[in-house]
Amino acid sequence: MKQRANAWLYLLPALLFLVFFMVYPLVDVFVYSLEEGYNFASQTYFGVGGYNYAYVLHDPYFLQALKNTFLLVIITVPLSTGLALLISLGLSSIRALRNLFQTIYFLPYVTNTLAVGLVFMILFQKTEYTDGLVNLLIHWFGGTGVDFIDGPYWAKMFVLCFYTVWVVLPFKILILTSALASVNPDYYKAARVDGTSKPRTFLRITLPMISPMLFYLIITGFIGAFKAYSDAVALFGTDLNAAGMNTIVGYVYDMLYGDSGGFPSYASAAAILLFAIVLTITCINLLASKKHVHH
Repeated sequence: MKQRANAWLYLLPALLFLVFFMVYPLVDVFVYSLEEGYNFASQTYFGVGGYNYAYVLHDPYFLQALKNTFLLVIITVPLSTGLALLISLGLSSIRALRNLFQTIYFLPYVTNTLAVGLVFMILFQKTEYTDGLVNLLIHWFGGTGVDFIDGPYWAKMFVLCFYTVWVVLPFKILILTSALASVNPDYYKAARVDGTSKPRTFLRITLPMISPMLFYLIITGFIGAFKAYSDAVALFGTDLNAAGMNTIVGYVYDMLYGDSGGFPSYASAAAILLFAIVLTITCINLLASKKHVHH
């Protein structure tokens, strides 16, 4: 009994932190989302119900942000994880200059997000003075230049996905490189003695052994991609609705502080919808990990 009391006593600071900074704000946001006609100045409202959710789900700006966010998640999470795995396998198989290559791949992770976004704008944006480095390469190969920043939707989505993959790739490479290094080399020796091919060794030994880290990166990748906002701001500026490149988090921010701001109830409803989406996707991933992750 005393040991149980001591255990709860040790857990108390963490529990208080979770209650005050996670549980209470979540409950408060949920309450805001149900208050209809909430006036921020007078702190009053005229009813309780689901109108805020209905408004958000019929708002074309939210639907556009929802589309952008889902495309970003579906494209960048599998692509960045697959590329990180390939690069990590390459780094693990070389000996010469391995530390140098690891440092080079990790540099984007320690670089300011907005600074990287500015570089991407210089590379992709067409101006009256230059078409941008990427368009110069396209012209060199005989193609037609595209304004990737202020041009068609597919071009802007391509740049946003490219930028997102570039930003998240270093962290995933670091995690997977460490996971590959932790695999017991005796398994590989046994596979070589049995004459097992490299593809089969990867599928039967390497992949199962690093599967916990792989699923960790997939789950955190989904959560991070659903919360994307600064990436879009770095490329397209703060008026993301005008650019057609807003995200769900950007929509919440606009409803609170943007030009159309001052609507905390709408922002809260959008935030709860985002929470429900992320929670559902995370639960699905966790259920899938029970079948495919080897501990």
